[in-house]
Amino acid sequence: MSAAMAIEMVGYLGSVLVVVSMLMTSVRRLRIVNAVGAGIFTIYALLIQSYPTAFMNFCLVVIDVYHLMRMKKDKQ
Repeated sequence: MSAAMAIEMVGYLGSVLVVVSMLMTSVRRLRIVNAVGAGIFTIYALLIQSYPTAFMNFCLVVIDVYHLMRMKKDKQ
């Protein structure tokens, strides 16, 4: 497998996880899967030097983590 193909696979994995997260009925699970997908897609965007895409996905990770922390705090 070439390096370019491996980079593309990272992008596809991130994209699939973000899409799959939208199918979740549990908000907690949605946030977790979306954060992982957006994190992977952030790495992909950095690898292909797409900085606006990396920034947006990094922001999604921060938002998801923030909401997960709030959910945990509210549960306690």
